[in-house]
Amino acid sequence: MMNETVISSLQNPQVKRLVLLQQKSSERRKQGVFVVEGLRELQHCQEAGYQIESVFLCPELAKDTRPSAPHLFTVTPKVYEKIAYRGSTEGVVAVVFDKPLTLNELKLSSSPLLVILERVEKPGNLGAVLRSADAAQADAVIVCDPLTDLHNPNLIRSSIGAIFTVPTVACSSEECIQFLKDRNIQILTAQLQDSHLYYDVDMQQPTAIVMGTEATGLTQQWREAASAHIRIPMLGRLDSLNVSVSAAILLFEAVRQRQIVAL
Repeated sequence: MMNETVISSLQNPQVKRLVLLQQKSSERRKQGVFVVEGLRELQHCQEAGYQIESVFLCPELAKDTRPSAPHLFTVTPKVYEKIAYRGSTEGVVAVVFDKPLTLNELKLSSSPLLVILERVEKPGNLGAVLRSADAAQADAVIVCDPLTDLHNPNLIRSSIGAIFTVPTVACSSEECIQFLKDRNIQILTAQLQDSHLYYDVDMQQPTAIVMGTEATGLTQQWREAASAHIRIPMLGRLDSLNVSVSAAILLFEAVRQRQIVAL
């Protein structure tokens, strides 16, 4: 049974709650929910098994769309403008129940390919890494000692739903290192010092590609835990790439090596 309510006031309690959930990660954690905006993103979310709590629908923008949810709020264009995190999103915003994934719940392939990000704080960067991980069919993305909420609206937007298509876990670096070593997954840390060119390193075996922030790089515990250090050659005057660009380059080198073996 779906309960439908029409909302035309910006002062409606449901509108105020939705805006608060978008703005405050503490409120998302407290209530155990997060916000998904856009029809494509919501579809990926549902396919990943998330349960929808409520949907806010603007008929003037949503065309014939009518997502199923326990609570459906039909809103006016003025209200939708208030609750929409960005512009053209098909007139659909949903509140979804969270279901955090743990390391032990990850289902890995026989030769897993993982992306590890340490202390990455920009949601847009993490979202872009998730898109590359989806394209490369990585087994998972693990965010260590996170400085951003995995359900930050900007992360969901920049990932265009890849946060739901790629298993994503938040944990400490210590937990992640132990997880990788227990499963004999080699740890390749992206760093300039004492490193090999990335294409000279075997990525056909179970592999975790580990990257830190552009500003500070990886912490010493990851450098010491590494099976090998790898680098992308920098031929210009700068010495670093955006973390999402680096992730794409390294992921698709792993894909290239594995496809050669498959042939």
